[in-house]
Amino acid sequence: MSTVRQATPQDKDAVIAMWRACDLVKPQNDPSLDFDLALRTATSTIFVLEDAEQLLGAVMAGFDGHRGWFYYLGVAPQFQSAGNGRLLVESAEHWLHTQGAPKTMLMVRDTNTKVIAFYEKLGYTLENTRVLGKRN
Repeated sequence: MSTVRQATPQDKDAVIAMWRACDLVKPQNDPSLDFDLALRTATSTIFVLEDAEQLLGAVMAGFDGHRGWFYYLGVAPQFQSAGNGRLLVESAEHWLHTQGAPKTMLMVRDTNTKVIAFYEKLGYTLENTRVLGKRN
């Protein structure tokens, strides 16, 4: 039976390895720093999905005071297409709702068409918005 729980510092190495296996880590991102910040900040968290203490997937969620966001949704390749991604999304959505977030947002690279289709099946739609960024 699979269970979802909030991550602890002890989950860090396994979660990052799974994120890497899912090709979620890009050179401009430091997943170790991202993991630590998510657990250290009161308005963010990471959920892990496990079965018999084996990591199946994880997702990071955060509330910026205006919108809820989630990042790094990944399910280990051998456990994909079994409803595990949906379970993690639902967990992140529920937590964000309890934080007071009126809307949940996420960013997907345009080239990641497989994942875009997954989110569309869950009711997410393309927003008429451009995301701009600046590295600090």
